[in-house]
Amino acid sequence: MARPGPHHIHCIDPRTGAEAGDVACTSLADIPALATRARMAQRSWAALSLAQRKKVVEAWKHTILARAGEVAALLVAEIGKPAAEAWSSEILTAGELFDGWLANIDDLLSPQPVELNPLNYPGKEVVVSAQPRGLIGMIMPWNYPFHLPLRTMVPALLAGNAVIWKPSEHAARVGALLGEIAASVLPADLLITVQGDGEQGVAVIDAGVDRVVFTGSVATGRKVALRAAALGVECSLELGSKDAAIVLKDAPLERTVNGLVWGAFHNAGQDCAAVERVYVERPLYEAFLQKVVETTKSLQPGVDIGPLITLAARSRVEQRIHDAVKAGATLHCGGVPWGEGFGLMPAVLSGVPEDSALMVEETFGPVMPILPFDREEEVVERVNSSPFGLCASVWTKDHRRGLALLDRLDVGSTFLNNCCFTGPMAMAAWSGRRHSGSGVTGSRWSLDGLTMPHTRVIDRSGAAKEMWWYPYTDAFTGMARGLVELGRRGGGKLQGIRLVLSGLLGRWKRSQ
Repeated sequence: MARPGPHHIHCIDPRTGAEAGDVACTSLADIPALATRARMAQRSWAALSLAQRKKVVEAWKHTILARAGEVAALLVAEIGKPAAEAWSSEILTAGELFDGWLANIDDLLSPQPVELNPLNYPGKEVVVSAQPRGLIGMIMPWNYPFHLPLRTMVPALLAGNAVIWKPSEHAARVGALLGEIAASVLPADLLITVQGDGEQGVAVIDAGVDRVVFTGSVATGRKVALRAAALGVECSLELGSKDAAIVLKDAPLERTVNGLVWGAFHNAGQDCAAVERVYVERPLYEAFLQKVVETTKSLQPGVDIGPLITLAARSRVEQRIHDAVKAGATLHCGGVPWGEGFGLMPAVLSGVPEDSALMVEETFGPVMPILPFDREEEVVERVNSSPFGLCASVWTKDHRRGLALLDRLDVGSTFLNNCCFTGPMAMAAWSGRRHSGSGVTGSRWSLDGLTMPHTRVIDRSGAAKEMWWYPYTDAFTGMARGLVELGRRGGGKLQGIRLVLSGLLGRWKRSQ
């Protein structure tokens, strides 16, 4: 947690609520000059070969891993993550992220030749290559403050860009550490860290960046998009969700319960991919609910479950639970504070009204509402009616039925008998639908936002004129007609060939 002041971010440990140090805010007046420095550094960086850039980025990876203990300790202290999650979901995945991009970037950035008809385009070669956009602006969240920024930083830098970014004010110390490690390896000013709150975020957008990458809430994402649009800056948004799980009556009970308890409560539910709605086919409903409650009660606060990031965040989740119970839901376990800070025991509810905030709006906390269903058509409609569309999962032993059901869900990522773990994968696309945002991280599709296509034409024909150059002649018109005839379905092939040959002959005679 943090309380931004006029010149400093006052950090608070969410495990205890105690003060945990200050981080200086970046002066708004300095941000344009910082962006200029980053842009100058980018020119030299882009001039290096991809092999040279890969060597530096690989050294960055090894420096991060060498300081992994320091990173993990700070993730525990500033975000309140259990140590197991700090190591697994932030540091281990960061190493895998680097490896994935380093292994694939050569192929992904390789120039692509354009196939040409040698009759139409004799002696010509066309190649499309990817060039860096220039300066990438990033505004990042606090829930995965180390790994999430790297998801964009690593491919952006490999592609030849520079980065200016602002970590969340609730993860300022982790952001500072990530920036410091990068600065110890990367060329000066290639990756610049800006500290502060929303004002500094706006200043990053205004600083002349070539693209903005934002991860965070829907409300803030809309403000970012409007600001970027007003400046003509392209924008990538990764926003919230209300991810659903569908449990069919033949689902393997123990695996499904264990998977969904983790899917709902990891990172204290503070994950856009957390499972926030569970629909269970009625024959399995009672057994599933009983087993989930039993498993949830076994989770240990501080070991399995960390605190929420702020007191306000915990209060919002508590209010959602209270409102659902008031509307007729049953709270089976959890929903009560733990520890000295902002902890909340994981909550399991049944009978939650479908139109309640707990079922419609993103909760971003350790809450699992469980509802029964009877027909596939009914549950598909309930899942797809959400304004969000990030992830969904189906749990069943019948893989054919499960896959057919997944095909009907309108979300960016679907899972059969698992949930919400592909986000860290370098080569798996992570994207959403509707209010979940329009951006892509991971995979070759994310490079579309970090590079621009450049088409190069090389002509080795040596002819004095092209057929389509002036002056226009009957031979040229006839040749064009012939080519159209050859390409037309049901066209006169012999007539087309005659027109093309006649045109070529006429062109040759004119050139003599």
